[in-house]
Amino acid sequence: MKTIREVLAAKGSGVWTIGPKDSVFDALKLMAEKEVGALLVTEGEKILGLISERDYARKVILKGLSSPLTPIEAVMTTRVMYAQPDQTIEEAMALMTDKHIRHLPVLEDGRLSGVLSIGDVVKATIAEREFRISQLENYIVAG
Repeated sequence: MKTIREVLAAKGSGVWTIGPKDSVFDALKLMAEKEVGALLVTEGEKILGLISERDYARKVILKGLSSPLTPIEAVMTTRVMYAQPDQTIEEAMALMTDKHIRHLPVLEDGRLSGVLSIGDVVKATIAEREFRISQLENYIVAG
């Protein structure tokens, strides 16, 4: 089973962040520009939370708040789960499923080394299954 480190190495470990005082509108613009569904909310090296499209839909739009006037800190998710690079994709999937989360920051020695999305997990799982099927087909044909 692949590790989170291997998936991050393949996809890249770029992480997009935003400050807690920035507006929700700024977060949405950055998410659209970078084609991501969430941003880590940071102050210096410290991770304060995460803002996602889901936070926007549930905590801004449905409550009638104004995106340009609402600071991220008012609606961000502050209870953030983390993973370690040497955990398997299967472990990450279990955590994401259990906690109903779609983005998982990865910390190594207390430092941010990437963010794993549910899409990354699904893609890695499918690739691994396709590889296993191919190996089994080759074994059957050769046998």
